[in-house]
Amino acid sequence: MTFEQVAYAVLSTIIIVFVIYKHIGFQAIKDCYANWFDRSYWTNYNIVEAVSWLAKAMVIVPGLIFGVNVWQLYFVTLITSAMLIWASEKKVLPTLVGFNTLWIWLSCMVLVQHLF
Repeated sequence: MTFEQVAYAVLSTIIIVFVIYKHIGFQAIKDCYANWFDRSYWTNYNIVEAVSWLAKAMVIVPGLIFGVNVWQLYFVTLITSAMLIWASEKKVLPTLVGFNTLWIWLSCMVLVQHLF
């Protein structure tokens, strides 16, 4: 990415996030983020969810922005997606189950492509 592209992306992000946060309310957003520092927030499910999102970000960000595919990380996303579906008994959301089922397939496709 060029410096100009990065600058436009960062500026666009700041504007979009500002509008959304302003609509919701900055105090509500602050209270939401404060949950990260509340020991009671870190239940088994929320830990699995956080690790899963982090693993997916480690796959997506280098791939989308830098064109780098760290295929070994798909082992982590495969495991965390399976764990999220298993843990979804706490939050039975069709988008959560469906997205992670799709991600398991994606992880298997990439791993098989590199291992066989």
